Amino acid sequence: MEHGAATAPLPDAFLHFLESNGIDPSIYTSIDSTPRYIRLKPGFEDCIEDVESEIKCKPKKLEWLLGFYTLPPHIQIASTNAYREGKIYGIDASSGAAVMALGISPGDHVLDLCAAPGAKLCMILDLLGDSGSVTGVDAARHRLAACRTMLQKYKLGDRCRLFVADGTTFSVIPEGFRSDSESYESRSEERMDVFKEWTSRRPWKERKKAKKCPTPQVVSKSHPPELIYYGQHSGVIGLTKGELYKTVAENEIAGYGYDKVLVDAECTHDGSVKHIQKFEHWGWVTLQRRVLDAERMDNLHALQLNLLTNGFRLLKVGGSLVYSTCSLTVAQNEDVVEQFLKENITAELTEIDAARKWPCKGGRIQKTWRFDPLTSQTSGLFVAKFRKVVI
Repeated sequence: MEHGAATAPLPDAFLHFLESNGIDPSIYTSIDSTPRYIRLKPGFEDCIEDVESEIKCKPKKLEWLLGFYTLPPHIQIASTNAYREGKIYGIDASSGAAVMALGISPGDHVLDLCAAPGAKLCMILDLLGDSGSVTGVDAARHRLAACRTMLQKYKLGDRCRLFVADGTTFSVIPEGFRSDSESYESRSEERMDVFKEWTSRRPWKERKKAKKCPTPQVVSKSHPPELIYYGQHSGVIGLTKGELYKTVAENEIAGYGYDKVLVDAECTHDGSVKHIQKFEHWGWVTLQRRVLDAERMDNLHALQLNLLTNGFRLLKVGGSLVYSTCSLTVAQNEDVVEQFLKENITAELTEIDAARKWPCKGGRIQKTWRFDPLTSQTSGLFVAKFRKVVI
């Protein structure tokens, strides 16, 4: 059997799901030519020759996406020195395109509202360099902890902070905004309990409390944001909790919100061929529950719309937001975009300039784009970009 080919026929229920959503089922059985993608951290271009000698294969530079290389799908990179030393990491090219669509500039404050598992978060930080900040949010504590591990491995955490929080209600804005009427000096009596340099060692009281009441792995809307990591230059050190979590008015967000927001929303993952193939081991009954169940689809549509709406709320005027999913269904993509535009008069769907070079197809709405294994030789992904305008 060729590597990557499906080992069992797709179940009828899934084939019906694909047909009803206009998705070509052959993308799940003909992915032998879909390569593995790696991204090279800026500054480590010389190490690509070392990678080649270790894996006995020449990584091919991807012309349409800077810093990306392709490898044959069966090649493993985990044993290479470059991977262990944090010089390369695996990330699908379609995910890289979603990050590039943000158009990140030096000094930007960026929000990654569904940050786990972390590859896109690392790429955002790579692009940002030595200015601005990145805020990563995810409702799953264990998945965000994995993001934290990635940041430390790749030495990218200096300008990043991570919050375990529900992305539909998250409200923390960049760098602990304070109004002009407030100052450190005027409230010096409240400045005893400020954030110092981050350490993985939690205070004894917190550890004792956690032992008595285990914290949930996936938090609810009512759960307050929990800061689990912050870098030296992430805008946290020196603030009090009150300053960090300060509630600001909607008109203040217009000027003090995020410059760029990425909403790579939770979805059925039907565009990720590798994810669907896992159901051969998990069992097709699990596929029915996670992908095909109509109630789950309805719930996902509402979640995606709420994530997009809240991400846009936290965007400053003139800022850009990218919405993406690794689903190929219209319900989780174009339908969400259309409803969002109807409900948000300050949202403008904009062109993605870089998309002119992408090997992808236009979505059912003009200015939206779709990657899939047959067209793009990548995992499936939908991408749309919005700008916040003044009406």
